[in-house]
Amino acid sequence: MLLINAALTILFLSETYAGSIHDKRIADGTLYPLPAGSRLLQDLGFLAFTLPQVEVIMPTKKPRGRALTRAQKAANRRIARRRVRIEHVNSSVKRCRIVHDICRLRKAGVRDLLMEVCCALHHVRVRLTPWQLMV
Repeated sequence: MLLINAALTILFLSETYAGSIHDKRIADGTLYPLPAGSRLLQDLGFLAFTLPQVEVIMPTKKPRGRALTRAQKAANRRIARRRVRIEHVNSSVKRCRIVHDICRLRKAGVRDLLMEVCCALHHVRVRLTPWQLMV
């Protein structure tokens, strides 16, 4: 789990988990350092996840058997434009193949350390060629 700010730098990195664990379960077990009054942009994988005194921005889910209104579709598109930038940060971290491919290093803490190094490399890339701020 990554927390990313408007400058598209990584502010927080949770522990790494082996195997297929749902994002919501990881989010529930992690303490986030978000100040009161901040906004959290999340996708529908975190449907019931909330934090106290934090505004959650999430796309509207399509109701079963009905369509979304034009306003809801427009809001979902605005959110999707912001989410694309976040996915670019994820792909920048995964540019390091050791994070993307299967890691067979089993020693305790090595996977977390590898992820920290890959996030640090993303920060170096952002410093050398700054990205546009996320609106």
